[in-house]
Amino acid sequence: MKTKSIEHIFTPPAPHMVGDGFRVHNFIPGSYGLSMQRMSPFIMLDYNSKFYFPPTDKPRGVSVHPHRGFETVTIAYKGKVAHHDSAGNSGIIGEGDVQWMTAASGVLHKEYHEQEFSKAGGDFQMVQLWVNLPAKDKMSKPKYQEITKENIQKYALDNDAGTIEVISGAYQDTPGAASTFTPVHLQNAKLNTGGKAKFSFPAHYNTALLVVEGSIKVNDEKTVATDNFLLFKNEGEDFTLEALEQSVVLILSGEPILEPIAAHGPFVMNTREEIIQAFEDVNLGKFGYLE
Repeated sequence: MKTKSIEHIFTPPAPHMVGDGFRVHNFIPGSYGLSMQRMSPFIMLDYNSKFYFPPTDKPRGVSVHPHRGFETVTIAYKGKVAHHDSAGNSGIIGEGDVQWMTAASGVLHKEYHEQEFSKAGGDFQMVQLWVNLPAKDKMSKPKYQEITKENIQKYALDNDAGTIEVISGAYQDTPGAASTFTPVHLQNAKLNTGGKAKFSFPAHYNTALLVVEGSIKVNDEKTVATDNFLLFKNEGEDFTLEALEQSVVLILSGEPILEPIAAHGPFVMNTREEIIQAFEDVNLGKFGYLE
């Protein structure tokens, strides 16, 4: 097996607010070289780096908005998020939990800081990832996968190096908790100081990592600091991580969906006509109703 070489290491772009509850760095598709086509099936990555929100009686968040044509994956590292949608789904995700929402044919959705977290205030740290759907599945029925930290299988690395939490895909023989429409590997590597982990994904998969906490050395050559994002070239299969301190690293690898992408705001389809149809369907009430 050949080693994956590093294409680029990205420092976090300037943050911006999504609603009043999410202070995010947009890596995908906002950073040069991280377009939707280059990163497919990962078409958006907003990273709310660790940020303190003071106490408030009115929960901060994002008001009602539609989605169609893809999945949203919210990974909670610090803080709690509550959500509701027009299909009647609702829930709360806290530290270590993952919410995997298949918007597909369309939902109205809102998400905001959980009430007790809002009243107490505290550190907030999350990743929201959009995963594209192939054309044949874009108009399938919306669904939710609420994945609590207890339901995420963990692979214990040798030599007390740490653990790999398998959100989707697989690590060695440990399967991920989420079901996916196309091959998508999402894993949290929680590494102790000096701990090493080896990963292997097909060369043509688009593969990257985000250092959520700590700092790491990749392939014994490049150091990657907290909040930085690393993209691998599409060559080779294997890479290694070594933690230079206690570290948490989000690993992303997925098979690209080789189809046209038409994206506008909260809709990601294959043609401009399908985008226009999505706007019309929202206006006609076909996404349901949500206050």
